[in-house]
Amino acid sequence: MLRLPAVAGRFYPSEPSELTAEIRKFAKPDPGTDKLAAKACLVPHAGYMYSGHVAGAVFSRVRLPQKIVILGVRHFPRGEAMATLSSGAWRTPLGDAPIDSSLASALQGQCPLLREDAVAHSAEHSLEVQVPFLQVLAPGFAFVPIALGTVRFEDLVSVGEALARVLAATPDALLVTTSDLNHYEDDLTTRGKDQRAIERLLALDARGLYDICRNENISMCGLGPAVAMLTALSALGRKQAELVRYATSADVSGDRTSVVGYAGLIFS
Repeated sequence: MLRLPAVAGRFYPSEPSELTAEIRKFAKPDPGTDKLAAKACLVPHAGYMYSGHVAGAVFSRVRLPQKIVILGVRHFPRGEAMATLSSGAWRTPLGDAPIDSSLASALQGQCPLLREDAVAHSAEHSLEVQVPFLQVLAPGFAFVPIALGTVRFEDLVSVGEALARVLAATPDALLVTTSDLNHYEDDLTTRGKDQRAIERLLALDARGLYDICRNENISMCGLGPAVAMLTALSALGRKQAELVRYATSADVSGDRTSVVGYAGLIFS
């Protein structure tokens, strides 16, 4: 199947040269900083105008391999709660990014909860906005898309444990997880809530992140993907985490009355 772009021209430029230039601006490498051989990263998924600089800061620091799993959230109540695709390609203004069929099959074999479903992916932006970054910065890559529409903790742990088994068997693969942080409260409140969530992310504490977001009403839209990622990292014995950049939409819009938080983290 060929998955066509759903948010080109809205979340990111639809003109190829403009899109490439914007990505290179956001992901401009620091000449004095070595790239990290990370196992996973967390990046936001808002429009590039608001969060592209945060995602770019992460991607510029990571050695991007040719095999990538993109773990995102399903914002819309359509399709399977744990949806993947195992063949075809995703089109962006920069061309077609192929799905890694062998890696997808391995993930489905390890996690029967994952279901083949194009509907859940058809309008979902959280994964789509990562693809142009990877097309520019890791040309020739192939990936597996996973969209999670559940926040049932036990199911998220099952996905994370399956990811760990597949990533252990595929040491050159990178897990790109996507989430925005707190939504639509004032800037001061959002920064406080986001700090508490980031502390749990840095501690690789899947249960702690889940509980604090649920108990303190931290509206982290990618809570499910983040819990699955942290579960996988813990199972793999990974302990290193770094906050690369944090921002809110107020940094761009100037409106501090209703903002969204964005964090970029690397796990190695």
